Amino acid sequence: MTFVVTESCIRCKYTDCVEVCPVDCFHEGPNFLVIDPEECIDCTLCEPECPVEAIYSEDELPAGQERFLELNAELTKLWPVISEQIDAPEDAADWDKVQEKVQYLER
Repeated sequence: MTFVVTESCIRCKYTDCVEVCPVDCFHEGPNFLVIDPEECIDCTLCEPECPVEAIYSEDELPAGQERFLELNAELTKLWPVISEQIDAPEDAADWDKVQEKVQYLER
């Protein structure tokens, strides 16, 4: 089983989750993070750290977020590993509560 970063992370990209990951399974894109399903050890440490509640266990994905399981696996192969917390984008708070952000995902 793996954890999955979902739509809520888009344009927020808080990296609190990265700091607690013991296996460096997060990858960073321009405005989104993903979890490598091959590296994730299902430790559950990242889920409570996400301030926008964007991380879920794959078997508890909210309705409408199922596509993010495949998207995380796909983008992991393209983006570099991130293993240290960085500052969120300046406008991250403006995007915290916005829903349906998939069209803003930058690859």
